[in-house]
Amino acid sequence: MPEETTSIDYVMEAASGPHFSGLRLDGRMPSSATAAAASSSADSTLTPDFLPNQPFVIGVSGGTASGKTTVCDMIIQQLHDHRVVLVNQDSFYRGLNPEELERVHEYNFDHPDAFDTEQLLECTMKLISGQGVHVPIYDFKKHQRSSDSFRQVNASDVIILEGILVFHDQRVRDLMNMKIFVDTDADVRLARRIRRDTMERGRDINSVLEQYAKFVKPAFDDFVLPSKKYADVIIPRGGDNHVAIDLIVQHIRTKLGQHDLCKIYPNAYVIQSTFQIRGMHTLIRDRDISKHDFVFYSDRLIRLVVEHGLGHLPFTEKQVVTPTGSVYTGVDFCKKLCGVSIVRSGESMENALRACCKGIKIGKILIHRDGDNGKQLIYEKLPKDISERHVLLLDPVLATGNSANQAIELLIQKGVPESHIIFLNLISVS
Repeated sequence: MPEETTSIDYVMEAASGPHFSGLRLDGRMPSSATAAAASSSADSTLTPDFLPNQPFVIGVSGGTASGKTTVCDMIIQQLHDHRVVLVNQDSFYRGLNPEELERVHEYNFDHPDAFDTEQLLECTMKLISGQGVHVPIYDFKKHQRSSDSFRQVNASDVIILEGILVFHDQRVRDLMNMKIFVDTDADVRLARRIRRDTMERGRDINSVLEQYAKFVKPAFDDFVLPSKKYADVIIPRGGDNHVAIDLIVQHIRTKLGQHDLCKIYPNAYVIQSTFQIRGMHTLIRDRDISKHDFVFYSDRLIRLVVEHGLGHLPFTEKQVVTPTGSVYTGVDFCKKLCGVSIVRSGESMENALRACCKGIKIGKILIHRDGDNGKQLIYEKLPKDISERHVLLLDPVLATGNSANQAIELLIQKGVPESHIIFLNLISVS
């Protein structure tokens, strides 16, 4: 990448906090200046004073082939959040020793002792504390864990623990914020298990039925069904019960609440993360990305930020007549608007603003920074009537916040009310 983008690339690579805007890192913030930003995931905190909430841990239990995984997948899809991870208890089966392998048909895979609960507990606690973990991969045909591969699971906002016996150990239960039991008819579960074990795990029907009668059903009666009493929510019919899943997702959203920064600063707005946004953030952080792709995906993200910021401008009601002669009541855009870019990085947002606002006036501010504290206004060229306009202040990367502070103070000196300043920012770091 060109030399001028090195600092931006470094900041993007270092960015590990929530992506927000409008926060004055010296502890001050305009009382009514509005801010908008593109959101992404976070692996660490902004400052020690703004520690994120602990993850919301959900336990999903139920009989074999009851539809637990289907329920988990539906919850993940409806949350539309990349920061949701699924941890399957099946991954923590103990590998069988040679003696057990010789008599594998007599081994009870549905007994609590078949699982390495200590490792499951350790991995869950690490995820809750914000650490990534290596989840083992279990081979159901060889009845062994893979020795040379694992599944990398990173810290997330929501952790879902799924398995027939995740409610059995009280230590694991105590980590859960919500416990869900998937209740499905025994005949349906048996039919699903036969299909799964024959097609996915290479077993024949007779061995599946024998195992079910000898181990699965007794274990369900002895261990799984009694754990149903610990559930906060019981879902009949599993994944077919869309109403129950919708209510659960709504409850999770309520518990997660809005972004922590938005709770502290009511005039800060964070764009809700989606797989599209997360994917584009992943691309622009890749050190091997080409310059062309970096510019392309950065422009897409910047366009989202600009569009979101425009949504915070005042609108007036307006009626128009449609081609069919009917009257449509809509809104009219704010007329007195301009952009101001903080040179140099702010200029990268100008094209997106021009694409959204035809003929918009754009001013420039250049601030010299000497270390983290020194700052000096070098150049400014602003519309003469800027005090009468709403201002979109452009700066894609917020590091110390000194330039943003200086720019906001200059606009206020020029007569722009704080309530008329919207600071648009792509990535913010501590």
